[in-house]
Amino acid sequence: MTNPHRISIGPADARIALARWGADGSRKPPALLSHGTGFVAEVWDDIARELASDYAVYALDRRGHGDSHKPAADRYHFLDFAEDVGTVIDTLGLSNIYGIGHSAGATDLLLAAKLNPKCFARLFVMEPTVMDPHAARPDGKGLSGSATGAVQGVLRRQAEFDSAEAAFLRYQAAPAFAKWTESSLRAYIRHGFAPQEDGRVRLRCAPEIESAILLPIYQAMEQVYEGDARGNPFAWLSEIGCPVRIATAGDSWPIYKEMASRAIALLPAASQWRFEGVGHCVGQEAPALLLQALEAFAADAG
Repeated sequence: MTNPHRISIGPADARIALARWGADGSRKPPALLSHGTGFVAEVWDDIARELASDYAVYALDRRGHGDSHKPAADRYHFLDFAEDVGTVIDTLGLSNIYGIGHSAGATDLLLAAKLNPKCFARLFVMEPTVMDPHAARPDGKGLSGSATGAVQGVLRRQAEFDSAEAAFLRYQAAPAFAKWTESSLRAYIRHGFAPQEDGRVRLRCAPEIESAILLPIYQAMEQVYEGDARGNPFAWLSEIGCPVRIATAGDSWPIYKEMASRAIALLPAASQWRFEGVGHCVGQEAPALLLQALEAFAADAG
């Protein structure tokens, strides 16, 4: 097994932190992994350790997460994340990439493939965050009350714990993490929380940051995302040229399946995959199933 080591690129105010599995200078093709909201690069550890036999594996801390930069609240648009992926690609000189993404992190890779059209060999995306830009909500209103409540509710999330073990036990008992492998959850606690001088640990993706990140995500979910001065990028999905496989999970929430359906409609040439008996966080709940799917897609895509 290969242990990850940490690298970072860019200046402090725009730093992108990554974990890498495998030896430096490897001639293996790269795999680039992008996590979902609130997580950190090392939640991919169960997957990355196995992929490292065939790939030079990189996973990034998305902006606002882990050791990466924490910009102002209005700098968490979908294109901001996609441009960060492009910075990683350019700085590390990556090409022929196997992109593997989950949830909003999957969206990062889809948009990055449009911005960097010659860099990706294939994309395996699990329940990406997607709106249909051709079918925006007709009432023209903003977020629903329930979505606004969810975005604001994150601000009340407990950010500090007495110890890493206390955080682990609390998360292990939470329904969202109950089916995670112990190694995945421990990797999240180890790298997703910062030790404090008094021995306590604090979330690196603080509640106010996660709330800012979630706002455009919920806007996309409810078909009211308008983008920023750069526009709404979701129409770009139809222009992606590399092979794409869009995966759904049988036990995830209906909205995730709905957004995957939007992605399929925008990417008519994409193939589909379904994970049965597992929830939204497939890589952390059932890494063996994901590894089988990744190998099958690599074989199919050539």
